[in-house]
Amino acid sequence: MSGVMKRMGMIFRAKANKALDRAEDPRETLDYSYQKQLELLQKVRRGVADVATSRKRLELQLNQLQNQSSKLEDQGRKALALGREDLAREALSRRAALQQQVTDLETQHQTLQGEEEKLTLAAQRLQAKVDAFRTKKETIKATYTAAQAQTRIGEAFSGISEEMGDVGMAIQRAEDKTAQLQARAGAIDELLASGALDDQSGLAKDDIQTELDRLSGGTDVELELQRMKAELAGGSVSKPAIEGSQGQGQSQSQPQDTPRFDKQ
Repeated sequence: MSGVMKRMGMIFRAKANKALDRAEDPRETLDYSYQKQLELLQKVRRGVADVATSRKRLELQLNQLQNQSSKLEDQGRKALALGREDLAREALSRRAALQQQVTDLETQHQTLQGEEEKLTLAAQRLQAKVDAFRTKKETIKATYTAAQAQTRIGEAFSGISEEMGDVGMAIQRAEDKTAQLQARAGAIDELLASGALDDQSGLAKDDIQTELDRLSGGTDVELELQRMKAELAGGSVSKPAIEGSQGQGQSQSQPQDTPRFDKQ
């Protein structure tokens, strides 16, 4: 059972990977990666700004402590000048405590300044990488688009594209249906002519009438042929009679009774 589940999982992952590969557009993937890099660069810049703000705050505190230390030193001098050694000692004690705070703040300030410099350098390097990636991204996108267009044009010319394949199949189906209809029409005409099928319109003739019409048509042709032969024969006889009479009318030279064959 465990082996079957593993196999099913492998098949599912393989099919899902294939589907994702078909759905993936490299241009969209590149744009998404570039957007993520911009977001990372923005975070680094915000980090630099936060460190710089903390450093500036420490500098303000240091200035305040240094001003207080100077003030306590002046107060101690004045107390000694007035003969108040106790006051001078108190002022110097407070000044010593402030100096310890100043030392701690200066250490923190140096640490923050070092972090700020590192983050600034990292932001600059990341900015350079993002700019380079953007240039490469646009180049790859343009190349991919050109290759895609060239592939589609080649498929269209060769007829292996899906669109052209559908058009070719539609044309083939139309030609097959046309040939089938032509064959059916020819077969029906032959069956009607042979009498195997009846014409339901009532306009078709039966076989007896068809044979009578054929014979009648042949008789008419024979009669017309005999009439034309008689006319030709009469014309050949009248010609020498006209030459012998020399002055007689044309009506006398022609035969009076010309045989004619009329249609029955």
